[in-house]
Amino acid sequence: MFAVIRTGGKQYKVQQDTFLKVEKLDAEVGSKIDITDILMISDGDKTTVGAPIIEGAKVVAEVLEQGRGEKVIIFKKRRRQNYRRKNGHRQDLTTIKITEIKAA
Repeated sequence: MFAVIRTGGKQYKVQQDTFLKVEKLDAEVGSKIDITDILMISDGDKTTVGAPIIEGAKVVAEVLEQGRGEKVIIFKKRRRQNYRRKNGHRQDLTTIKITEIKAA
């Protein structure tokens, strides 16, 4: 059984007992969260697609860690104009473990 969830403006295909790094969620480490933006659920032969989400369905996940991603360098340059800008960015991430998928 798998589900397609939406969190942080992105969509993820998840199954039970999988680990996932998503954009930062407001939750303590060790707590359980319910994700209710379920776009699709499939259990082999039966597939349910939401319009846009499935009412009553949820995915239960456990928060494992709050951390930061790799540093991304942003470098802008305009040739022959003596224009150079260097900037860096590290995204705040939350690592979660999918524990349960509940259909409607």
